[in-house]
Amino acid sequence: MSGKNEQIQDLKLIFRTLKYRNYRLFFGGQIVSLIGTWIQMIAMSWLVYQMTNSAFMLGLVGFFSGIPIFLFAPFAGVIADRWNRYKLILLTQTLLMLQSGMVAVLIFTGAISIWNIIALGIFGGIVNAFDMPVRQAFVIDMIEKEEDLGNAIALNSVLVNIARLVGPAIAGILVALIGEGWCFLINTISFVAIIGSLLAMKIKTHKREQKRNSPLDELKNGFKYAFGFPPIRTILIVLAIISIMGMPYQVLMPVFAKNVFSGGSHSLGFLLGAAGLGSLAGGIFMASRKSVLGTTMLIAVSALIFGSGLAVFSFSKIFWLSLFILFFIGFGMMVNMTSCNTILQTISDDDKRGRVMSFYSMSFMGMAPFGSLLAGTLANGIGVYYTILSGGCVCIITGLYFAYKLPSLRKLIRPIYIRKEIIEVEP
Repeated sequence: MSGKNEQIQDLKLIFRTLKYRNYRLFFGGQIVSLIGTWIQMIAMSWLVYQMTNSAFMLGLVGFFSGIPIFLFAPFAGVIADRWNRYKLILLTQTLLMLQSGMVAVLIFTGAISIWNIIALGIFGGIVNAFDMPVRQAFVIDMIEKEEDLGNAIALNSVLVNIARLVGPAIAGILVALIGEGWCFLINTISFVAIIGSLLAMKIKTHKREQKRNSPLDELKNGFKYAFGFPPIRTILIVLAIISIMGMPYQVLMPVFAKNVFSGGSHSLGFLLGAAGLGSLAGGIFMASRKSVLGTTMLIAVSALIFGSGLAVFSFSKIFWLSLFILFFIGFGMMVNMTSCNTILQTISDDDKRGRVMSFYSMSFMGMAPFGSLLAGTLANGIGVYYTILSGGCVCIITGLYFAYKLPSLRKLIRPIYIRKEIIEVEP
């Protein structure tokens, strides 16, 4: 009986942030919407590869879809610190729903081409550039106690990866049975869930200090704050390197599914689903942690796991073994991303959190298009195996670098945790 009670307590610990009504609504609506998003992502990559049969074009589409995040995310951070985040999220989610619907119409009417895919990808990228940092900063508006922030961030990762696990598997079946257009239509409909949950929330209006500086000055101040403080700067650099060298492995998955494993869209779904299962495990692991203490070490360890997984995966030609390796790749990636997110949000000043998270978005997602373009170019030149291997090696070196810097960073983070009463100081 005691063992059962302990399991119940563990579950309560993992899902403790769901006690907040607003966060429960967000969690439920977001998981439906994200499953739709992953269905669309798989359908998009398969559609592009079927149309072009080119790894370079996969990278090019990924580049144009992601480059707006790099260009506009810093400005979005200023907006997140000045304007109503709740209204901004409603707007961005509505625009993303319209973008998905437009792609579905083009496919159904036979007017789809690689160029209007790129054009709509740019539009979606611009919207995401504003949506991502605002949504990250909005998390703290949905919970009542800042001590639960780390759990809320980890649960966000859990729901993202539940969707990442379920979405690709569904997409693989849907693409084979009814085609890519229906996948985009399903994603369009899925946005109703998140928009509806946002409308059902009761968000307290926080009076914000009137900004006297211009948006450009606020951007400069945010940049000086983020990159002038070594812990924030180092974490952002680690994220950027892993994003540009490690994350593009996902862009090349259609090549592995079709050329390496001689499979179809269902094989692609299984490959990405295995990584999604690992990411889900990583999110649950992070949500089960009682405190943010020790999270900095996880940044280094997870980078090593992620990089080592990529290096081993590059040599594998056995499908089931590759699925096993992708589990650890997904685990390492998610623990790294969630750890960086948690540390950045807990050490940032409240009035600058939006701008810090915009730089987080720029480092994590904004660098990905450069990585996609680089991966596509390298894959055409040296092959997909050596492209994945080189990315894994760089991630390993990055993890070792962060471990080397860790003692000096902890000395700077400790006073902040003492001030926020995360660390208790003995009298």
